[in-house]
Amino acid sequence: MSSQFEKTLVLGHRGMVGSAVVRRMAAKGLPAPMTAGRQELDCLDQAAVRRYIAEKRPTSVVVAAAKVGGIEANSTQMSEFMYENLMVATNVVEACFRAGVPRVLFLGSSCIYPRLAPQPIREDALLTGPLEPSNEGYAIAKIAGMKLCQYYRRQYGVCYHSAMPTNLYGPGDSYHPRHSHVLPALIRRFEEARVGGVKSVTLWGTGSALREFLHVDDLADAVLFVMGLDNPPDWVNVGSGEEVSIRDLAEKVRVAVGADCELAWDASKPDGTPRKLLDCSLIRSLGWTPRILLDAGLPRTVEDYRREGATGIRRD
Repeated sequence: MSSQFEKTLVLGHRGMVGSAVVRRMAAKGLPAPMTAGRQELDCLDQAAVRRYIAEKRPTSVVVAAAKVGGIEANSTQMSEFMYENLMVATNVVEACFRAGVPRVLFLGSSCIYPRLAPQPIREDALLTGPLEPSNEGYAIAKIAGMKLCQYYRRQYGVCYHSAMPTNLYGPGDSYHPRHSHVLPALIRRFEEARVGGVKSVTLWGTGSALREFLHVDDLADAVLFVMGLDNPPDWVNVGSGEEVSIRDLAEKVRVAVGADCELAWDASKPDGTPRKLLDCSLIRSLGWTPRILLDAGLPRTVEDYRREGATGIRRD
């Protein structure tokens, strides 16, 4: 397996997903990947990306670089989310093809699927209905990236393919007070309540929406698994197979943090997609299953947050 990763380039290696892929490669004894921070390579700069890929000549590329955020960030910065993610996808995929890179794995998102897709969501649900309006710009950019990979593969025979992870959590996440995703946002809110002795925390929405969560280390394992396949699917769902309401999730996080406070809900705020559970039967049939269940992963993530905060990392 290691020969397939001799010259792997991981783009976005300082982000949550990219750093997990780098950690997992080290844990499996694979060759250290090539990496490039923003000062070395701006993925929004087409000419710079082409020069870099042509010079480094990787044999495989993991595209984990992306602009990401929660409901508020997506809905208020839709143009930036669409533009930046489109540029990353098109610049990197085209540069890899021009340089003769034989393999590219593009990281998408479960938000590519229709807002009211049949549950659990199969890979063939793509483009069968309207998207969730609150993150439509981001979703369209991700769809464009994965379809671009599919078209290059179909037209030129290169192994460019994609993985669609569900909601992620774990080390390296962003805990920004306004722009983070739901689980890290909950961890921050409850930790601040615990430390500050706050007795009531008000959360967005009704808490009725259902979500699936996957530890980022499991996603990294799935990335390497899919990259090790000789003939991977054009895109494949990667999830835990477990779903939880946001209301129940909030209670789990409150307990994991140890906050002594009550929960209130602001129903004037959006819930987002009512339900989003991925059908992961395809990747499971190929031989991959997750290892870290939510009840085990949550306490670890709370400790990650506290440790990263103590060292000044990713508290935003």
